[in-house]
Amino acid sequence: MDGGKKVERPHGDAAEEDPERQPALVDEDDGNQKAPRRSKRVASLDVFRGLTVALMILVDGAGGEWPVIGHAPWDGCNLADFVMPFFLFIVGMAIPLSLKRIPDRGQAIRRVVIRTLKLLFWGILLQGGYSHAPDKLTYGVDMKHVRWGGILQRIALAYLVAAVLEIVTKDAKIQDQSSSGFSIFRMYLSQWIVACCILVVYLSLVYGIYVPDWEFRVQNVDSPNYGKVLTVTCGTRGILSPPCNAVGYIDRKILGINHLYQRPAWRRHQACTDSSPHEGPFKNDAPAWCVAPFEPEGILSSFSAVLSTIIGVHYGHVLVHMKSHTERLRQWFTMGIALLVLGIILHFSHAIPLNKQLYTFSYICVTAGAAGVVFSIFYFLVDILNHGYAFAPLRWIGMNAMLVYVMAAAGIFEGFLNGWYYEGTNNTLVYWVRKHVFVKVWHSTRVGILLYVLFAQILFWALVSGVLHRAGLYWKL
Repeated sequence: MDGGKKVERPHGDAAEEDPERQPALVDEDDGNQKAPRRSKRVASLDVFRGLTVALMILVDGAGGEWPVIGHAPWDGCNLADFVMPFFLFIVGMAIPLSLKRIPDRGQAIRRVVIRTLKLLFWGILLQGGYSHAPDKLTYGVDMKHVRWGGILQRIALAYLVAAVLEIVTKDAKIQDQSSSGFSIFRMYLSQWIVACCILVVYLSLVYGIYVPDWEFRVQNVDSPNYGKVLTVTCGTRGILSPPCNAVGYIDRKILGINHLYQRPAWRRHQACTDSSPHEGPFKNDAPAWCVAPFEPEGILSSFSAVLSTIIGVHYGHVLVHMKSHTERLRQWFTMGIALLVLGIILHFSHAIPLNKQLYTFSYICVTAGAAGVVFSIFYFLVDILNHGYAFAPLRWIGMNAMLVYVMAAAGIFEGFLNGWYYEGTNNTLVYWVRKHVFVKVWHSTRVGILLYVLFAQILFWALVSGVLHRAGLYWKL
């Protein structure tokens, strides 16, 4: 069989395995094993993914009470602003590991396209407006106002571009060669050329497109201008302000203003409310754009977000090609620190501000650099020192990330529980637990909500994921 050639017999989940811990090579003529090594997932990648999902639950559930962990109203970078780029970095890092075992390019592209379509389906279903969980017991969406952008949609686009780029450009002859230094950059030079082209196109559009005046109909029922058509004055180019940036202009033209996110973070901008960075009543003289829609996961910003995934792909290449833990960590830390420093310099020199809504270049650098450093720390603690037991809850979440995202971060499970109420829709199990077990015990809404999210949501789903892990049950796209 196969002319007596040695073949790999994979076992376990081969999607995210460390190439240094591959299965034994078996000579099929005599059945003798040579250089036996146990196949093992990169546990630190699961831990990092679990941390990112947990952060998403935390900032979504407690960000309203703790603005410092919520999204920055415009320029700046709070805890919540690291979640999306961390996801994209993880997706990128997993690409070389998952595609390494699929030598047929056609098969690999089919797999990537199918997964992309699944991500788009779930993204539009969860964030397009059809499901209003957990607070509203209604469902369905007017297709005239469906939201096309969203978290999973952006991940789908970035994954599609980075994965197809990896499939098209990788050379099978070098996949098993040990590498060091800048040789990995040279191996995948074409990918970095594409990344540079993406950056040049993004910067050219952001600073070169003329943004005219625009108008919108107020959809916020709480606004005194509800139903009115308001005009935003721009007539400029190269401006990164909330109302007059090219990112929003492109989304309004292509997606349509009815299909954008109706409650953007800029509502908490100091120009809009005296409660900033909290959300509060609008100022009497607040500019019209404060109640306008804006898509934080729009077209142009998602285009630049691909760079976060490509940087993650590079970290995956280091894992695939380098055989020494020390060399891997040196490469990862060096690049992570360099990106952090570059991004901070760009921001504080006022050259390019940190801005998640626009997904600026400085934001890419800071968040990708932070992702690289955080992953390196996890890799050192979990995969080198074998302290994975200390991060077991995060690893369980990371191995069932899609399930936890849908049920907890998207609020589907709480929405189901809220559907069972007594006399009034506020008299539900979720409301009672949050109020009586957490808020009243601590005599503080802020502290109570934070503890509720930490224990009743994050820890609860970590334990559920642990049980499912023991049973070998995972939700994978």
